[in-house]
Amino acid sequence: MAFNESHVKGGRPPLRPAHYLLLGFAGAILIGAVLLYLPVSAHGPHLSFVDALFTSTSAVCVTGLIVVDTGTKFTCFGQMVILALIQLGGLGIMTFSVFFMILLGKRISFKGRMVIHDSFSHSPFKNFSGMLEAIFILTFGVETLGALGLTLEFLRDFPLKRAAYLGVFHSISAFCNAGFSLFPDSLVRYQNNIGVNVIFMALIVLGGLGFLVLIDLPTLFDKRRRLSLHSRIVLMTTGALILGGALFIFIAEYSNQLAGLPTKGKILAAFFQSVTPRTAGFNTLDYAKLTHATLFFTLFLMFVGASPGSCGGGIKTSTFSVLLLLVWRRIHGHRRVSVFQRTLPQEVTDRVIVITFLAFVAVFLATLLIMMVESWGVPFEKSSRHLISGLFEVVSAFGTVGLSTGITPVLSSVSKVILVLVMYLGRVGPATVAFSMRPQEEEHFRYAEESVMIG
Repeated sequence: MAFNESHVKGGRPPLRPAHYLLLGFAGAILIGAVLLYLPVSAHGPHLSFVDALFTSTSAVCVTGLIVVDTGTKFTCFGQMVILALIQLGGLGIMTFSVFFMILLGKRISFKGRMVIHDSFSHSPFKNFSGMLEAIFILTFGVETLGALGLTLEFLRDFPLKRAAYLGVFHSISAFCNAGFSLFPDSLVRYQNNIGVNVIFMALIVLGGLGFLVLIDLPTLFDKRRRLSLHSRIVLMTTGALILGGALFIFIAEYSNQLAGLPTKGKILAAFFQSVTPRTAGFNTLDYAKLTHATLFFTLFLMFVGASPGSCGGGIKTSTFSVLLLLVWRRIHGHRRVSVFQRTLPQEVTDRVIVITFLAFVAVFLATLLIMMVESWGVPFEKSSRHLISGLFEVVSAFGTVGLSTGITPVLSSVSKVILVLVMYLGRVGPATVAFSMRPQEEEHFRYAEESVMIG
């Protein structure tokens, strides 16, 4: 009763789970920016605060866009800060907070449970603590295996201590789909190395499937159970995008960047460039030298992104699939969306439309603003590459991918701040931001209906 009275009188309404997510990521970004701004974090002159903020946002939002080379500019302390921000951002700040509260034996509030639920799950779960423990075991288990595999590969080129350090850093960065690399050319030097490519692709895919899908995977080997509808949609969409993307890139780049590679290298490069736009950000080809067709197709892969409840961004694979199903069903005169003998709730299809629309609006406005800042008054014929480069940068930031045509370091401070906001929006999700601002009261009345012409 007290809450209702304060709410009616204009008192501050209580924070929702969405607010905790937004504040948690914002707080981690600001703390990371301050730490990276310290002289101890960088070799030579310390970063400007805008560059420190940009790098911190890129790490927390597991994006991978960089304004300075991570391996040479940052000290060991700075690199450790970035790695910690990547791990925090990949799993979620609130997830770590709740996990440590469980370890300390403290009771988790209903709001705390709702925050984790909104981050990882599509339906209520019974064993909250068990689910959270499984997420941490999966994360650190996969990252440890990836680090061991990469260390063995890097031992061919580096001493043990350095190889182990590189293995751990890149394994965490890959599983969290962050895209930060300690090599100045990302992974171009390993474009023909099967071991490095396969390990990175496995880490990226596993990190982008979503923790609920990873937990559900053992069901494939249990004849008494079957995968959830969510897992089936995610796995089928992910497989189709990877295979379709690899085939397209192989054809589009065959006479360009793949021309000088052996057959093994062509196949590896095609698959790697198909996997990495799924919000990972590593590259084995120079994106500044790709064909326009490949860059444009990569925009699509980055926009779709990873899967819900994962470390990645984008509108998500399930959103894309449900959108296709929605259009297909409406074209054939069906009001409800059905797939695999199941009917999706109307709330899900409505949310898909909202997410996709907000994502398009965010990308359009951010690209427009950056074009105004970087190319104001410059005719198209003198800045024809600015549009594709700017759009690519924005979609990469929104999808928390980290791929770039190389313009990130030379952007103005204003454009970097715009990209900071886009990375933040892409990580927390445009729907989370929008729904956090809507009123809590339900509508208790409806106006009379009247139709309008569309199409």
